[in-house]
Amino acid sequence: MCRSIKTLRPPVLPEEATEDDIRAAALQYVRKVSGFRAPAAHNREVFERAVDEIAEATARLLDGLEVRGAHPHPARARS
Repeated sequence: MCRSIKTLRPPVLPEEATEDDIRAAALQYVRKVSGFRAPAAHNREVFERAVDEIAEATARLLDGLEVRGAHPHPARARS
């Protein structure tokens, strides 16, 4: 399952990772760790909260990484 999580930083990706890329990676991580592809109704809130928190942490990580030899990019827009 986690094999579908791809590296989201340059130069592996030719352009900056999108919010959709980041959320997809977070979802795959939560699925792997929880063991649930889709949570039951009584676990949905905590499952979705985990995806949101991991996506936010991933965006902060990518924004803070310094990749030597790569061109600097503007900070990712936050919603």
